[in-house]
Amino acid sequence: MHPLRHALRGAARLVGAQRLSPLAGSAANSASRGFASGSDDALEVDLSACFETYKCDSPPTTVTTSKSELVAHFESMARMRRMEISADILYKAKLIRGFCHLYDGQEAVCVGMEAALTYKDSIITSYRDHCQQISRGDTLASVFSELMGRVGGCAMGKGGSMHMYHKENNFYGGNGIVGAQTALGAGLAFANKYRKDGTVAVTMYGDGAANQGQLFEAMNMAALWDLPVIFVCENNHYGMGTAEWRSARQPAYFKRGAYIPGLKVDGMDVLAVKHGVQYAADEFCRAGKGPVVLEFDTYRYHGHSMSDPGSTYRTRDEISAVRQERDPIERLRKRIVDAGFHTKEELKEIEKGIRRAVDEAIEEAKASPIPGADVAWQHIGRKQTGLEIFGVDRKDTRIVSP
Repeated sequence: MHPLRHALRGAARLVGAQRLSPLAGSAANSASRGFASGSDDALEVDLSACFETYKCDSPPTTVTTSKSELVAHFESMARMRRMEISADILYKAKLIRGFCHLYDGQEAVCVGMEAALTYKDSIITSYRDHCQQISRGDTLASVFSELMGRVGGCAMGKGGSMHMYHKENNFYGGNGIVGAQTALGAGLAFANKYRKDGTVAVTMYGDGAANQGQLFEAMNMAALWDLPVIFVCENNHYGMGTAEWRSARQPAYFKRGAYIPGLKVDGMDVLAVKHGVQYAADEFCRAGKGPVVLEFDTYRYHGHSMSDPGSTYRTRDEISAVRQERDPIERLRKRIVDAGFHTKEELKEIEKGIRRAVDEAIEEAKASPIPGADVAWQHIGRKQTGLEIFGVDRKDTRIVSP
């Protein structure tokens, strides 16, 4: 092997190990102390290892949670995980076509973030958006219908994986242009401030989009106008197939705002995410102090998209190590069992019920029809143009505009 290539591989292993390790102290081993609190058992949790600050104080490092909260988070994350694994199967069976970007591994970010917000707050994200659609109140059947191009989907089957949205609960969808949602998120925050309704806008992007110029333009305007926006960088350490250390001279993304406060959070701990977002929303955005940058240290198990095996630029051992040491669902399972809230067997029964619900949603989605000519041409152009639309199977699917 060429000596330079050997040196680069060595550096990749070293830097990768440093980047993928949890924040100092590992929240997986954080101390927990249970005590009675009315009808719902309570648990005190130490999150001191979960935060790193920039130009701001730390959120509370000792928080109180409960059995009902932890179990609800577990159910939500398990549902998302099963949904994404099922989407993988459906894609390989060619029931889902086109682009498909899965979220498994990053569930704690979505669930913890939603626990700190309300549906009046606005969210916009990238094309890795299935779980945000669920967390904003849509159904499994609607998501699977959209993935499979059926009329029962949120965009009547015409948007697919990359363009989920749920207007009723202020989810402004997945954006297919890398980084474009950051400027749109600042615009949502401008609208929130204009209405003076005390709501917050969250604009989510990955480490791969963190070097986009429009992000820095949006941050500048948000800081100038004290907009109530949280810039959320989901750092899963690989922008497509490029490791963060190869694409960013300074990969401390929570410091990228320079003049904007930043907070790095263990994105594999759902409670840390919740309290990090709550701190950013309440202490800065709702208090009229302007924007905040949150970086969630997380990881995706699948490749960038279904066309990416995810194993050519990282080792299987790396993926396996993250699953064993930092998986957000397994860490929460341990916290629930150690607190005596549920046994392992009881949690497995919950997961079996979730699996049945996902399977039922898939069957419901399969029963939804594929858009016909009356639907395919809606919202995209004038009538009587004579234009034609061809489906995936060009010989079998051909629709002429009305």
